[in-house]
Amino acid sequence: MIQRRHWAALAAAAAMLSVAGPSLAQGYPNKPIELQVPFAPGGTTDIVARVTADPLGRVLGQSVVVVNKAGGGGIVGAAETARATPDGYKLGVATVSSTAANPAINPKVPYDPVNDFTPIINIAATPNVIAVNPSFPAKNYAEFVAEIKRNPGKYSYGSSGTGGIGHLLMELYKNLSNTFVTHIPYRGAGPALNDVVGGQVPMIFDNLPSALPFIQAGKLVPIVVAAPQRLKELPNVPTFKEVGLEPVNRMAYYGILGPKGLPKEVVDKINAGTRKALEDPAVRKRIEDTGSIIVANTPEQFAEQIKAEYAVYKQVVAKQKLKLD
Repeated sequence: MIQRRHWAALAAAAAMLSVAGPSLAQGYPNKPIELQVPFAPGGTTDIVARVTADPLGRVLGQSVVVVNKAGGGGIVGAAETARATPDGYKLGVATVSSTAANPAINPKVPYDPVNDFTPIINIAATPNVIAVNPSFPAKNYAEFVAEIKRNPGKYSYGSSGTGGIGHLLMELYKNLSNTFVTHIPYRGAGPALNDVVGGQVPMIFDNLPSALPFIQAGKLVPIVVAAPQRLKELPNVPTFKEVGLEPVNRMAYYGILGPKGLPKEVVDKINAGTRKALEDPAVRKRIEDTGSIIVANTPEQFAEQIKAEYAVYKQVVAKQKLKLD
């Protein structure tokens, strides 16, 4: 009898939970939402997050508070998002570095980028560019590839660090173009970019928003861009597709995700709210002014993008025999 009452109580509790789950999701949000940026303030990831957070909060009726959780090339912040309670009140900004490049090269990353998150929406994507110091003996792609093929190992490139998108994109380029330049990792894209501008390192594969001001000032020379088509800011610079290396035509993404198991109602509400926020011409302009392209896709499409990027960089790591320094 006691055992029957015990099972009946468990069944009742389960029934209550099954009813409460959707109702909680339907009432979402009823308190502020934390949006974790896995990098320090000031970079493109932080800018996109902050530009989106305020209008998203207005649409949802609760403030969206941006919190920076920097460290480990995006790993620290992403790991905290993965560990969060799946209720929609602690979300994270997903980047290629945190969900593809770093997990591909670092076996100690404490999360699975494909299975430990709930992708919600890719807000925007940013082109990448190979740029050289003006002293480099090449001013266009044909001259560039001829020079580095004539002198394998003579030149080096700077990156934000081992496992970052700039590192793995250049390694992908090297593999497909059969060229060799030496990797010089830095503690962030800023210091790497400064040394390329200063002439200590001849080249970099960088996000366009960081490199563009130096290109416009004549302190860097753009060689080739990773973008769907030529950019209005760099109309004379070809894309990787144009030079026969379409697999390198990969952009950086900035999206929103939550921990595994986020309720579909919450995912759909954040996705719809972000899309609505991005309809504001002022919001779109602020994001596009960074050199980014608005994406605003579905959760399913963003999940496929993360999966595809991770697979590409896993292959790069294997082919180039890359390891953490």
